[in-house]
Amino acid sequence: MKKNGFKVFIVALMLLSLCFGTLGAQAAYEKTQPQTITVLGTTDIHGNVWGFSYENDKETTNTGMARIATYVEQVRAEQPNVILVDNGDTIQGNIMTDDLYNKREGAHPVMTAMNMLGYDSMTLGNHEFNFGENLITRLQALANFPILSANMSRHDGTMAALPYTIVERAGVKVGIIGLTNPNAPRWDGEKVDSFIYSPVGPACKKVVDIIKNKVDLIVVVAHVGMYPEYDEEFGSDGANKILELCPEIDALLVGHAHSTVSEIIGNTLVGGARNLGREVVRFDITLNTDRQVTSHAVSVIDMAGFEPSQALRSEPFIAKTHQETRDFISGGVTSADGTTSGGIFGKASVDFQPKNEIMGMPEGKLRDTAVMDLINAVQLANSGADVSAAALFSDSSDIPAGDINYGTIFGIYKYDNTLYRVPVTGAELKAYMEWSASCYNQAMPGDLTVSFNPEKPGYLYDMFSGVDYEIDLSKPVGQRIVNLMYKGKPLSDSQKLTLAVNNYRYSSALKAQKLVAATKEWESPNSIRDMLVQYIQENGTIYPKVDNNWKIIGVDFTSPYREQVVKLVNEGKLEVPYAKSLNVNQLKKDGILK
Repeated sequence: MKKNGFKVFIVALMLLSLCFGTLGAQAAYEKTQPQTITVLGTTDIHGNVWGFSYENDKETTNTGMARIATYVEQVRAEQPNVILVDNGDTIQGNIMTDDLYNKREGAHPVMTAMNMLGYDSMTLGNHEFNFGENLITRLQALANFPILSANMSRHDGTMAALPYTIVERAGVKVGIIGLTNPNAPRWDGEKVDSFIYSPVGPACKKVVDIIKNKVDLIVVVAHVGMYPEYDEEFGSDGANKILELCPEIDALLVGHAHSTVSEIIGNTLVGGARNLGREVVRFDITLNTDRQVTSHAVSVIDMAGFEPSQALRSEPFIAKTHQETRDFISGGVTSADGTTSGGIFGKASVDFQPKNEIMGMPEGKLRDTAVMDLINAVQLANSGADVSAAALFSDSSDIPAGDINYGTIFGIYKYDNTLYRVPVTGAELKAYMEWSASCYNQAMPGDLTVSFNPEKPGYLYDMFSGVDYEIDLSKPVGQRIVNLMYKGKPLSDSQKLTLAVNNYRYSSALKAQKLVAATKEWESPNSIRDMLVQYIQENGTIYPKVDNNWKIIGVDFTSPYREQVVKLVNEGKLEVPYAKSLNVNQLKKDGILK
């Protein structure tokens, strides 16, 4: 037995030697061969694992990590040297994440899916911080890959996440640097008090200088848009500053803006994708035997053509969480804090949102509607404030006629915001209203339609209750709020009021824009969504109420040409005037109107 055991031991050693020799030879061979590295990047998935809209209980046709899984599997079958990275805003955004699993301990369906897909890194986005530091720590413990943020630290100077990771494929070393949007404190206030965020450009350069002699390629995964969102002067929150300071990087994945980007700037591939897993960015980089880049390309792949991965959907925990979310909406499961969605808890007598007069132009942002009046009425009732402000987060948000469940409420109020009551003066309230009205373009003589400033997302447009006012779009930004009345009298600059506003707007606008001096004097113990649910439960059937306390002026809505122009848009013969108004003078010049 001893002799036989010794022989087995010798054979095992010989096999190991042969194996390591083969591996060594393979590694040596790889270093002498040209190699193509494919980097796949996702961004702003916002919790969409399944490819499902929980608000209306329907499958989607072009979104979700399940479709991404199918595409990634296909690329890996064709290309051996694949790296998969994520650019943040990954674990927030739907009922499954926000109402159930972001508030629980233990496993998380998004992290389970990411582990299944074999991600090589994830950069923290701003929405990762919506639920506080504990969720960040939990994600780091659940992930089978490094979570990155090179521009975020704690107050004692220690890093709160890894600044970079190095991944090797076929002997090629690829450095991956993660950068978080430095505006997180604007949006999450006290939730991020333990962190310090640095400008993305200088932070990136610091890490590039550390790793550039250790790697063959540098990929930057930055949760910012191409251009600064707030800091136009110094570009601390824009990807163009990264490119300016770090021209040697090979690829840059951007995000946050939910827009498609595919270009080459200098020698750097730059890519960005739309949200919810609708697109995947692909970088292909070929290196010669001296590890010099000989060719490179960037493309953005639409996920509409890919079937969802059944392997991912059938994973027991993911399948369970998907069904549990649907059951929560129908009333069969309680949330993490012990509350229930209530199943069907009310009815709407009719549709609360009016039909769009012009195709593609959201009527809910052009006039007062029952949806906004409901939200503001609930905020006023719960806060005891004099004035309330709220936004229509989606152009299509509505309470349709019929049964109301939690998905309906999520559809009109998708964020887990709490409500603040803030002391303001009349002058401060007007300044806030002017900030909101900057979401419109200025109307020019001859304009027949209203249009929106493409640089100002619709979710930044707040509508106000408790005051009466007009928005004169013939005037420039900062001078549009006219005939502002409170309780039937002109609002004076010195008038003292209280304002109901959500925690996000308080941080990102009232404080970040220095619109209001006072701090909040009250915060709700529950979310605004919970308040809306409670109101509808108490009333049973709800009826639309519109007080028409505001309207737009300064645009020629009475022109004899307007009906004809609206008809041309609705027939698809004229472009939807979302970002540029239709003007009678220009239409005549173009020969469209006689």
